[in-house]
Amino acid sequence: MILPTGGVKIVVATTPIDFRRGINGSAAIVASALAADPYCGDVFIFRPRRADRLRLIFWDGSGMVLATKWLEGRRFAWPGPGDGTMVLTREEFGLLLAGLDWTKARRPAVKRPVYIA
Repeated sequence: MILPTGGVKIVVATTPIDFRRGINGSAAIVASALAADPYCGDVFIFRPRRADRLRLIFWDGSGMVLATKWLEGRRFAWPGPGDGTMVLTREEFGLLLAGLDWTKARRPAVKRPVYIA
């Protein structure tokens, strides 16, 4: 399973796209529709109108990677279609790729340090 490390963001585009586009077309969507740099190293995930597929694109430092996955007889759990993006945690990304309902995962509470003067 592909799981990014470090400070890599996992960005899900909530607007469905046409999966007939290739790697250049997908990178152009990242740049134009998402207003992001496709060569920044972040993982960008897209969905078609049918919820049984996903496509991800990312720059690994030596080239652009485009991967597509579809589920047989099931559908991915997607946020409702809309304009914009959302960021997933590594754990939610792993659940999404496995075809599980990532929306049921709990995000850990982040405690802010208390500075004593």
